[in-house]
Amino acid sequence: MTAEIAADPEGVGLLPVERGYINVLRIRTLLTWLPLMIGGVILDRAVLDGTRWQGALLILLPLLAAITVVIAPPRIWLRLGYRLAPNLLQVVRGWVFHTDTVVPFVRVQHIDVTRGPLDKAFGTASLVVHTAGTHNSIVTLPGLAPERAAEIRELIRGHIRSDLE
Repeated sequence: MTAEIAADPEGVGLLPVERGYINVLRIRTLLTWLPLMIGGVILDRAVLDGTRWQGALLILLPLLAAITVVIAPPRIWLRLGYRLAPNLLQVVRGWVFHTDTVVPFVRVQHIDVTRGPLDKAFGTASLVVHTAGTHNSIVTLPGLAPERAAEIRELIRGHIRSDLE
């Protein structure tokens, strides 16, 4: 897939991010639950010891974590998409809270492609667009293939150069 700009931004649907991003989200969700489960063990041993509720947190917290790790990441992934139009990048995300961010290319200050350890393991990258202004001045599009993120970066960079000339 090339980094083509849609001629008709209103008639083009959102492009999905890489499916491997679901695994990145799963591991991040699990890492979020890990301190809560450790706290639950400590709470169970310190406060609930000797009560009829002893051991309840040891069953409840891992169960909630497992349900969250299985259900949330695919839903988050399904609701993350982007679209390139002639003069802008649109990023739509949100399962519980929906966010639709439109970044006009003329407001772009600089662009980064970042990859953390999980991104490297699952073949994804994030495009980080820094814009002029203070509110929402950093727009991140996670879950792209590294090549695709670099293509979009170069496309936006080329557009910015042509605006300056």
